Amino acid sequence: MASRPGAVLVASGGATLLALFVFTAPLSIVPAVAGGLGAGAVATSWILSSMSLGLAVALLPAGAIGDDFGRRRVFVAGAVVTAAGSLLCAVAPGPLTFIGGRVVEGLGSAALIACGLAVLGPAFPDAAGRGRATGLWGACLGAGIAIGPLVGAALDHHWRVLYVVIAVLSLGVAVLGRVLLAESESDRPRTVDLPGALLLGGGLAALLAALTEGRQGWTSPLELALIAAAVVLLTAFFAHQHRSGGGMLDLTLFRRPALVSATAGAFVAGAGVTALMAFLCTMLENGLALSPLAAALVVLAWSATSVVSAILTRRLPSTFSGGARLSAGLVAVAAGLVPLAFVTPASGPAALLPGLVVAGFGTGVVNASLGREAVASVPPHRTGMGSGINNTSRYVGAALGVTVVSVLAVHPSREALTAGWNTAVVVGIAVSLAGAAAIAALTARARRVTPAVV
Repeated sequence: MASRPGAVLVASGGATLLALFVFTAPLSIVPAVAGGLGAGAVATSWILSSMSLGLAVALLPAGAIGDDFGRRRVFVAGAVVTAAGSLLCAVAPGPLTFIGGRVVEGLGSAALIACGLAVLGPAFPDAAGRGRATGLWGACLGAGIAIGPLVGAALDHHWRVLYVVIAVLSLGVAVLGRVLLAESESDRPRTVDLPGALLLGGGLAALLAALTEGRQGWTSPLELALIAAAVVLLTAFFAHQHRSGGGMLDLTLFRRPALVSATAGAFVAGAGVTALMAFLCTMLENGLALSPLAAALVVLAWSATSVVSAILTRRLPSTFSGGARLSAGLVAVAAGLVPLAFVTPASGPAALLPGLVVAGFGTGVVNASLGREAVASVPPHRTGMGSGINNTSRYVGAALGVTVVSVLAVHPSREALTAGWNTAVVVGIAVSLAGAAAIAALTARARRVTPAVV
């Protein structure tokens, strides 16, 4: 029995909102969590980065497995795994258990994001309907980012309760998916690319671990070993995919300019604005001496605006290509970041709000456009893989960006912290503009060779 499109959108949007809520909830309460667990500097870095590791490792495998074995099945399993990870965080006696719980949350949320976006393709086969659906999906993504820090700040010193709430909500999403979604899968023969999954997972895990450990220094034996492992495993993964014909990652998909543009846009959005906003609460609390709740409310100016602009993006005419939307959104992000590059310890939150609103507008356009392109730029039987590619690029980019921001901005004094933040913002502006230019060039080249891909 087929699901109604509206029911699919409710399940997909709800899951995406939950996943981003889980991702951002601790950002405003890192000191309380680290203090409660007795975490040192290295463990605190891992508290921030551990869920990104789980997401990056599992997004592509979850999407590909969902294509071949059932997107609803993987979606529901992801919600249950997210609940299990949240319970681990709630009862964690120390940082190691908490970090493990966050990795498990990332693994489960990866299935929610990849399969939650993938089910929109079959439910909305026409371009206009898909554009409206992915606009709302992008709004749910922004809503999760907006709600997470606020709820986290409200439960600052009761953060264990937060993770119990997340576990309950995750089980609710599992029920929602089971009831509202019909099973959908590829009509191609079922395969399990276990070597590909292991090589990709190991390579991305080593890469993200290297980025996290690199915040403490880049020349330790552990750091060098992680970098070497990442290079070897990811090289072996791509070689394996080439030989096997793409069980986990169909490399021929990258002949599609729309997919290349979407992948580049996701990476740039993650490395630029997402990474900066992930650190913004820390900068506001430590650099401007704001409370966790006040910092979360300032960040809301960015995330709430992204929700509104993602909804409005669905009203853009279909002749406005995905590449053009991505380029325009990234330019708006860069423009909004400019006022954020002049912060001092004496700055008030009001000085940041205009830039955050403009950056939020651009982010919403980018989020909605990425959701649209992730499912429109691949064949119908590969929507899970397309979603996985897109979101993996986003979170790998975010992990790289957060590392750069942390290296530049983490300093003991407020003056040095804000000066480092300003430098990091300039880097974010440059990354956003370079991404916009690259996507515009790809789009123009595609138009010269073939008719525009919408």
